[in-house]
Amino acid sequence: MEVIKGLIPGMIFLGIAMVAVLIYAVRRGQYEDMEGDAHRILLDDDDPNLPEAMREERRKARAKAADQRMPDADD
Repeated sequence: MEVIKGLIPGMIFLGIAMVAVLIYAVRRGQYEDMEGDAHRILLDDDDPNLPEAMREERRKARAKAADQRMPDADD
């Protein structure tokens, strides 16, 4: 029974700490662009066999895609 008296405050503290970390991450914009990295990984502009013109074209497309933002359900 004495163990429970120590575990309950510990779990409450860890829960509050995790909520604080979540709020910190949301305010820092961690969840702003959920699909950007998934699309960027498909762009292969570092391939040494690609002509320079095609690399530049892909860089421009990536920059344009980064500028566009998907509308939220609230927009």
